[in-house]
Amino acid sequence: MVTAVCTGTARPFNGAETSAIMKRPREGAVQVLPQGLAPDEQADRRVHGGPEMALHLYPLDHHDWWRGVIGDHPALDEPGGFGSNLAVTGLTEDMVHIGDRFRLGSALVEISQPRQPCWKIEHRFGHKGMVVRIVQTGRCGWYFRVIEPGEVAAGDSLERVATGAAEWSVARVFATLFGAKPEPAALRDLAELATLAPKLRAKASARLS
Repeated sequence: MVTAVCTGTARPFNGAETSAIMKRPREGAVQVLPQGLAPDEQADRRVHGGPEMALHLYPLDHHDWWRGVIGDHPALDEPGGFGSNLAVTGLTEDMVHIGDRFRLGSALVEISQPRQPCWKIEHRFGHKGMVVRIVQTGRCGWYFRVIEPGEVAAGDSLERVATGAAEWSVARVFATLFGAKPEPAALRDLAELATLAPKLRAKASARLS
C-alpha cells in the first residue's frame, strides 16, 4: 500500500542552487503522467525527472536504519524525506527487479533504474558520508517509468503484476554499476538489458572499456 504520495517545488537549497528534494504529501488523487506526477518539479532536468525517472521510490524501511547512523533527524519523519514520490514499506532493493511492472492506483509503472545518490542528500540532512553509506549498503531507492498514465492517492495499492529481469534486482544492478570491481560479464549483460534506462546501459558499456 502507498502510505503517501509526495511532490515538491524547486526552492533555494544551497546558495544559488535550487532543489525539489523536499517532497511533501499530497491529499487526494494525483495524476501519474509519462513525465511524472502532476504537479511535481525537478530543479535540474539534466539529471532528474523525465520519462526514465518519472517516479522515485525510496523505501520507508530505510528511515529507521538511518536514525541509527545520523540520529533522529526531522526529515526522517517525512515520507518524502529522501526526495521520494512514493512512501511504501515492505519493499526494498533486493526484492524488486529492473523491468518489474506494478499497478499503481490506476496507472501502470515499470522499474527503470536504481537511483544514483548525489551531494544533495548530504546537504538535505546536514551529514557528510551519507552517499558513501548508500553505495556501501545499496540503500539507493529506484525509479519508475510510466507505461500507462493514471491516478494515485495515499491508500492505493502498489501491486506487482509482472516480473522483469529476475536475475537483476535493483540491489544487484546498483552494486554492479557503482561498486568497485564489477565483473565484465555482468556489465555486458547490463549493457544489453532492454528495460534498463539507456543512460545506465551506456554506463555499463563505458565501464567495460
